[in-house]
Amino acid sequence: MCLFCNIIAGTIPCNKVLEDENFLAFHDIYPKAPIHILIIPKIHVDCFQNTTPETMIGLTKFTQEVAKKVGVDVTGYRLITNNGDDGGQEIYHLHFHMLGGGKLRWDTLHEDSHKSL
Repeated sequence: MCLFCNIIAGTIPCNKVLEDENFLAFHDIYPKAPIHILIIPKIHVDCFQNTTPETMIGLTKFTQEVAKKVGVDVTGYRLITNNGDDGGQEIYHLHFHMLGGGKLRWDTLHEDSHKSL
């Protein structure tokens, strides 16, 4: 069972922000911004490439609710998902990072970005 499936099952604790029958949002334990929330479906989907449009419809509504709950719905936030090895995915359970709580920088996206591609 993957890390996020264990969190969903309750065998690993998390600091919940919002939960419903299909999705869970909780604080990232290694935040990269003043607000850093992880948003996941409760069904195991390994990555964005393998999700269904129906899951994404529900996830969209849930994500908007999370933004309101943590107070970034008006000020703004960044929503990120990493897909596959080259996309930087570390946990193979679909998840989105909601980053907010202040102006966010845009860091280098590719390790060779300073070289000519």
